[in-house]
Amino acid sequence: MAGSAGTPGTPRVLRAMNDRAALDLLLEHGPLSRTRIGKLTGLSKPTASQLLARLEAAGLVLMTGTSEGRPGPNAQLYVVNPAAAHVAGLDVTPERILAAVADITGRTVGEYELPTPGRRPAQPVVRQVTDALDGAVKAAGLAASDVHRVVIGTPGAFDPTTGRLRYASHLPGWHSPTLLDELAAALPMPVEYENDVNLVALAEQRLGAARGHHDFVLLWNEGGLGAALVLGGRLHRGWTGGAGEVGFLPVPGAPLVRQVTRANSGGYQELAGSQSIPKLARELGIQDVPTGPYAEVAATLVGQAADSATGPHRRLLETYATRLATGLASLVSVLDPELVVLSGASLTAGGEPLRTLVQAELEELAASRPRLVVGDVREHPVLRGALESALAATRDEVFDTSR
Repeated sequence: MAGSAGTPGTPRVLRAMNDRAALDLLLEHGPLSRTRIGKLTGLSKPTASQLLARLEAAGLVLMTGTSEGRPGPNAQLYVVNPAAAHVAGLDVTPERILAAVADITGRTVGEYELPTPGRRPAQPVVRQVTDALDGAVKAAGLAASDVHRVVIGTPGAFDPTTGRLRYASHLPGWHSPTLLDELAAALPMPVEYENDVNLVALAEQRLGAARGHHDFVLLWNEGGLGAALVLGGRLHRGWTGGAGEVGFLPVPGAPLVRQVTRANSGGYQELAGSQSIPKLARELGIQDVPTGPYAEVAATLVGQAADSATGPHRRLLETYATRLATGLASLVSVLDPELVVLSGASLTAGGEPLRTLVQAELEELAASRPRLVVGDVREHPVLRGALESALAATRDEVFDTSR
């Protein structure tokens, strides 16, 4: 992969391009031999040998045994050195901070959960963040200085002009105008912040149902109802970071909510958010509606409804699908995406039955007809997205052998 004809480049730059191509192949395919790397990159055997020697000397690849079961002599296999760098991700909700550390290959090597109950934080947010991060770092058997970058996912978004958290009044302690400066001073590595639903979209784009797609919408319904917009392969965040805050969207079938940021809710949230599902179940005559956190109750009810072909549970699924499609129709009409990914427990619990109903309803309500899919990344998707975001930037730095 020495570059296309007519592309200027010094030998050092071309070597760096080949190095990065080989490292990306090793990340994608796992252990590879020199011959296989040469074939996949188009490099000659001597050049592939020099490349691997260079990467090994830089501590970026390791030899990891030999190939077996093939004719001829066994070939030496190479892998990316997992210890070349580590990153961290944090998933912040009002109830807890979940932190994890991953090595450069993306493998999670340490996790820690810090409960944060109550409307008034028992500890300052900076202390919560550092405690959660320290817990994950220790679980990984590392020191904080081993972590190259941390990405923190929160509801809402930090306004790029003011640095203050917006659209998340339910997250106590995170609204100080000096918070980002305090966190930067307390953390020994670069720190970045991203909306939690945007991170779920990143995880689906890198690892899940949106792989290979450059224009898609991810609809999230769990603790809150939100969306992530990926246009031309990039997250669209909006002027204040509020793009995708669709819970505030006025929709038919719900009362017009005013002062939405004060209420931390809006028409679409009231119509189709997780908190609406237990109430709908009772209205439809479903008996023994479970109690507990409404996101968990909603997922349980939707899962039961997806397994029912008739009766009140089926009516619950059909009504919920219509409500979801009502808000999605506005998004689809404006953005015309290639794909819509349904994610979050209150959507994924419905699986294929819910997806089919929403797809049919959306085709009645919108002119364009994107394909709907259910998200693949189910285990801690916000955290996975935070790690993927941190890994992308860190790999760009660590894998750059032209410096």
